Amino acid sequence: MVSPAEQVVAASLAPLVKRLGRVDYEPTWRAMQKLTDERTEATRDEIWCLEHPPVFTQGMAGKAEHVLAPGDIPVVNIDRGGQVTYHGPGQLVVYPLLDLRRLQLGVREMVVALENAIIDTVAQWGIQAQGNRNAPGVYVDGKKLASIGLRIRRGCSYHGLALNVAMDIEPFQRINPCGYQGLQVTQLSELGGPHSSVVVGDELCQRLVASFTR
Repeated sequence: MVSPAEQVVAASLAPLVKRLGRVDYEPTWRAMQKLTDERTEATRDEIWCLEHPPVFTQGMAGKAEHVLAPGDIPVVNIDRGGQVTYHGPGQLVVYPLLDLRRLQLGVREMVVALENAIIDTVAQWGIQAQGNRNAPGVYVDGKKLASIGLRIRRGCSYHGLALNVAMDIEPFQRINPCGYQGLQVTQLSELGGPHSSVVVGDELCQRLVASFTR
């Protein structure tokens, strides 16, 4: 039984940021599920900051026709919302594992907070980005800079966002990104921003911690 005092302590702590480096996709996904299933009201929120080796991930509503020619890159069917996307080296991936009930935060509010944190982060390098209510993510001149896909279970979130920093974007041509035929993608290194996902991750995680601390 979790005491009220323990709940208050957990709620007052800022999310713990964990920098995991480059890690394989499936074990990381399973670890997110495990934390979500085992957490209690006293479990501190966490934000995982990392990169993945090349992988396509297909959301629960994903349609096979959006995976055009994966080639030698594996396709993993997972339990987030949305369609297919690509992860690879040079892309910053951030997984906020949050108790939304404790934060008194709705799913849409969380998505907007993620988008705004990305927009504010890239603005410091002179990049003007926008969110899109009809197609969650962050865009620059109509090109997708960052994707967002979440799963909410037991009132808690996992999965998260992927921000293109300095990567090989050719694999995006092998899919219809997020289910949109012909959608173009871009990255910070092409827009005058940093080439280091570590630098970008430090800046972005600071904003996410501020957004998700009550």
